[in-house]
Amino acid sequence: MTESPPEESRFGFVAVLGAPNVGKSTLINRLVGSKVTIVSPKVQTTRSRILGIALHGGSQIVLVDTPGIFQPKRRLDRAMVAAAWQGASDADIVCLLVDSERGVDADAQRIVEGLKKDGRQAVLVLNKIDRVKRENLLALSARLNEIGIFSDTFMLSALNGDGVGDFLDFIAGRVPPGVWHYPEDQISDLPQRLLAAEVTREQLFHLTHQEVPYAVAVDTDSWETFRDGSVKIMQTIYVQRDSQKPIILGKGGSLIKRVGAAARGELTEMLGCAVHLFLHVKVREKWSEDRSHFRAWGLDYNA
Repeated sequence: MTESPPEESRFGFVAVLGAPNVGKSTLINRLVGSKVTIVSPKVQTTRSRILGIALHGGSQIVLVDTPGIFQPKRRLDRAMVAAAWQGASDADIVCLLVDSERGVDADAQRIVEGLKKDGRQAVLVLNKIDRVKRENLLALSARLNEIGIFSDTFMLSALNGDGVGDFLDFIAGRVPPGVWHYPEDQISDLPQRLLAAEVTREQLFHLTHQEVPYAVAVDTDSWETFRDGSVKIMQTIYVQRDSQKPIILGKGGSLIKRVGAAARGELTEMLGCAVHLFLHVKVREKWSEDRSHFRAWGLDYNA
């Protein structure tokens, strides 16, 4: 049974900002209770604003997983950073996630300065607290709170769940009163075709290590549902140079088979049906300048 909206319901948007690779996607997935955004130990994994939808008590919370904010160099970088700031400006609550182990690096400092310039208050969330001594954690919290833009502070581990319940209680109580905007069983606004492409891209991140990941894009070309409930998904993996194609394929096609098997397994679990996944690799030198990719990700080409 799905949960019905209570008479005194709440609804709101919560943007999770942070430098690349501080654990934003891991926290969003933990709060939603299901996977809605890809996770990788590599930076700049999230390319667009992905909405995860959590229910807690009488509140429906739309969690905006923003791309990491960093110093942009390319058109795609600029569009990703612009999407992150737009996610903050549109949100009812802004949270700054900081890697407790890394502390305040140049990227985190840039976000703090941006929030301060906009006169925007935020909630400070210190992540990965299981990796830091208590005295260092308290010192980091004190240093950041001296800035004067944080209304509240939470310390948690998105990976193991410590402290996440208290944080969820807090944001559920702070989003404004209002009707729920999404069906009770919907956990993301990401179309299935794009989600499937993201799952494959995640496996490429995991399996290609440092060799290719940021030069890769994945498109879902077709999606066919059969009478028995199974689906056939055709996808194209785009790389930027001829030399990258054999890396993705692997010796005798070994790597692409591993990527396909891993993505197929995850999609089968997520969709609850048998998945027939077919992957093809193509070279498109300037895919990162292709307007269609920006539209698919909800990014501003002219940012």
